Amino acid sequence: MANKNLFKSIVGKLLPVTDALNDERAPAYAFEPKHALAQYAATGCMNQTFYASAEEQLAKVLELCAQVEPEFIAKAAVFCRERGFMKDMPALLCAVLSVRDQALLAQVFPRVIDNGKMLRNFVQIIRSGAVGRKSLGTAPKRLVREWIEARDEASVFTASVGQSPSLADILKMVHPKPASPEREALYGYLIGKPHNAESLPQVVREFEAFKASALANGVASVTADVPRVPFQMLTALNLGQGEWAEIARTASWTMTRMNLNTFARHKVFEVEGMTELIADRLRNAELVRRARVFPYQLMAAFMAAGKGVPEPVREALQDAMEIATENVPEIAGKVYIFPDVSGSMRSPVTGYRKGSTSAVRSIDVAALVAATVLRKNRHAEVIPFESKAIEVRLNARDSVMTNAEKLARLPAGGTNCSAPLQLLNKRRATGDLVIYVSDNESWIDSPVYGRFGGGPTQTLAEWARFKERNPQARMVCIDVQANATTQAKERADILNIGGFSDAVFSLVAEFAEGRLSDGHWVVVIEAVTL
Repeated sequence: MANKNLFKSIVGKLLPVTDALNDERAPAYAFEPKHALAQYAATGCMNQTFYASAEEQLAKVLELCAQVEPEFIAKAAVFCRERGFMKDMPALLCAVLSVRDQALLAQVFPRVIDNGKMLRNFVQIIRSGAVGRKSLGTAPKRLVREWIEARDEASVFTASVGQSPSLADILKMVHPKPASPEREALYGYLIGKPHNAESLPQVVREFEAFKASALANGVASVTADVPRVPFQMLTALNLGQGEWAEIARTASWTMTRMNLNTFARHKVFEVEGMTELIADRLRNAELVRRARVFPYQLMAAFMAAGKGVPEPVREALQDAMEIATENVPEIAGKVYIFPDVSGSMRSPVTGYRKGSTSAVRSIDVAALVAATVLRKNRHAEVIPFESKAIEVRLNARDSVMTNAEKLARLPAGGTNCSAPLQLLNKRRATGDLVIYVSDNESWIDSPVYGRFGGGPTQTLAEWARFKERNPQARMVCIDVQANATTQAKERADILNIGGFSDAVFSLVAEFAEGRLSDGHWVVVIEAVTL
């Protein structure tokens, strides 16, 4: 009989040794610059996280950008905006291109800077001097000017919500030439210069008439038509229940999701038919898809909904969640999902931001991913972990929200990424796909052969043992925080990806079916067409 201990030691020696330390100062594997930039592009929100400050993230992204070619930066910007729905990171990558390659910036600018918020982000980042310049300069100024000129007057007016910089500030920087009396009046109105009020676009005249009504009567007249403008323009006015009901009646899907408590506070749901109208809007499949909503944003709305939000509306949010996660793969074979419930996962998934920190934590996203995969793969097994694996019973027939809440309430501890694989190896379990959802900062499990550089991580060693029984198995490590290291080095059977949009699910499906080549995550970014 073969010597089992001998062959076990040989397997261990064939595994790659660690070459980096993670943020817990524990052994890990460093990503190549392209892969690391892709991870940051998919998860980085440029806010303080559990392990890194916003300044540290910014410095790391700029360092990585200096190590890759501009074309990859451009493709990463497009990917994380169009498929990851990120805001700060793609604007930062475009700002980097304004220094590295202005021709590429011109190619991707209309796709990445696709609304007023993104335009303000881009200008703000450049003016900060973070990428090596403090003024827009000729080419970026031209792109911003063309962005403004390409939109009709109503779109420019509605894009004027927001400050630091405001659209008025941007207009003063780029000096667009008005092509019509209406556009000339609009520019003058926005920057506070003399203008012909009669030439203003219809939507601006309606807004000014509505403001005048509110000021004259102490409250906006119920008979006055509520203008179709972003509601942020109206909140400073003294609006009554009727006006708020009208705002809710004409609101976009995203505005509705974000303002359920506001509507409740202004007694909108007490108006006949409004509860049904809002619930129907929230569960409208076409509107959900068009809104490009993060599944975690629906969870945030569900968690934040106060007592004044009617139950049919809360149920509609759960229906929307099922739609938002509809591209979760149905995977052949046995699937295991390992959500990380450790203490570091209790921090906000998009980081700490003064005055607007998300209530959704990394653990909520991990629980959401696990519950969603379970929903579509009812024979899958969820094994949460912290310092040890936790056995929990979940009903695959329960809603995604229900199971996610159960997982998020589990007790926290340290981080031991190898724990769930150790449990499977102890059981001598078989399986086809393993999915980690973590911040990847394992530190309790020490490496197999001493400290950093002496051998593989414990996670990779446990994976090797699992593979001895299941040679066809694959592993996906989903990182929900910006990170430059992993516990499982990338190879043909291991995929490391970052992010918390539903684009992650489609990548998991491609990988599980063997449709991604080596260098998986980087290949996905490089496949973007400019």
